[in-house]
Amino acid sequence: ECADPDWTGERVPPNTCPYRSVADYPYTTRGGTDGAPINAGFMGDKPPFQTEENFSKLTRFDFAYTPFIPEGEKNSKTPSWLNDVRYYHNRGDTIFLGESSQHGDFVGLDDLMTEDPFVVQGFIDIYGDWIETYRIDGFRIDTAKHVNPEFWQVFNAAMLDRAEAVGIPNFYIFGEAAYERNPAALARHTIVDQFPTTLDFGFKGAVIDALVDEKPASVFEDLFMVDALWRNDSASYAPTFIGNHDQGRFSGLVKQKWPGISDEELFKRVRLAHATMYFLRGVPVIYYGSEQGFVSDGNDQLAREDMFPSQVDVYNDNDLIATESTTAMSNFDTEHPLYIALSDMARVYKANDALRYGEQVQRLAELDGGILAVSRVHSDGHEAVVIMNFSSEPRSLNVSVDPRSTDFQSLVGECPAKPAATGVISVSLEDFGYLICKSNNWAAQN
Repeated sequence: ECADPDWTGERVPPNTCPYRSVADYPYTTRGGTDGAPINAGFMGDKPPFQTEENFSKLTRFDFAYTPFIPEGEKNSKTPSWLNDVRYYHNRGDTIFLGESSQHGDFVGLDDLMTEDPFVVQGFIDIYGDWIETYRIDGFRIDTAKHVNPEFWQVFNAAMLDRAEAVGIPNFYIFGEAAYERNPAALARHTIVDQFPTTLDFGFKGAVIDALVDEKPASVFEDLFMVDALWRNDSASYAPTFIGNHDQGRFSGLVKQKWPGISDEELFKRVRLAHATMYFLRGVPVIYYGSEQGFVSDGNDQLAREDMFPSQVDVYNDNDLIATESTTAMSNFDTEHPLYIALSDMARVYKANDALRYGEQVQRLAELDGGILAVSRVHSDGHEAVVIMNFSSEPRSLNVSVDPRSTDFQSLVGECPAKPAATGVISVSLEDFGYLICKSNNWAAQN
């Protein structure tokens, strides 16, 4: 906890420590630029001074506030070094902007000084031990943008090394940069922070643009054109999602935007939203309860309904999709229409490597309509053409394909057996529908 430098010992009420910047409260004076000199020779926490030698000179921690540990809590953390105030920033609460974003306490949660090499090694030891002891196979790293890049550069590499050393292949690390939908900003985390990939808020934003706000399908082209900026093609295996425990459920966003929507149309929009995750680039992440037609009233705690019978009124009055069930009942129905729809998607996804690993090639993203078409081109020599209709009207149209594709089979929907002309297929889609057409194997013909 924190208190002013003239603190007299009383406990401070929570969340009453406004952020105090390095410029106004330097590490080398007590309580502001006019305060008494402290920490002689300490050169701050930025590169190239993130060294053990430099941090050994940081011996006073009352430069901004006087940090303290309340009685009864002085040995509450494990490992024990986490109980030492020297390893925290001690500058008050973040305002989620500028310097405070990485140096401030997160709504009162004490912010570790991750610039200190001791803290870096401490976290490598903690999470490395999790890998070695429990053989977990990946990390979702929350609030990644609130930690300095130098920490992640060392930590991420160390975790991959630990996993490889104990024989865990394909250890999956992705950072969560909450509410950041700018794809270039997300790509930056893979380059500067050296994250293998990041949770794709940009993808979620594009799906909402197209299926909730009814913007043209070109929003996906705007998203995908930035994929080239992601390090090591990491956009191709970024986790894609349309709702989660913080953001709320996609279905709830649709109902908020269109309160009079029919259950049939809500079902179609939710089904197509999930198809975008399964069949466009990225790794699909399904939020639990989506397959049972859960519809949240909002985000955060309003979207954390129980799968088993709930006693929470704000959950139990929700009108679920395609069912007479409520959250007051058990919801593990393998015959629910959305459960069946998502199971079918998973089956197609798993059975076709082009949809899992194929390079994505843009075919069409309408500037004033709702049609998106891409090819997922597999290295073995064929394409899976994915065509989606984000509009409420059926559509018939021509779509470009690879000129070597001379025969097609239907993976989803009714696809033409032959192109209408070299490099073109003619297709028809229902409202909020999609097709997947798999071509012949070019390599096998050569």
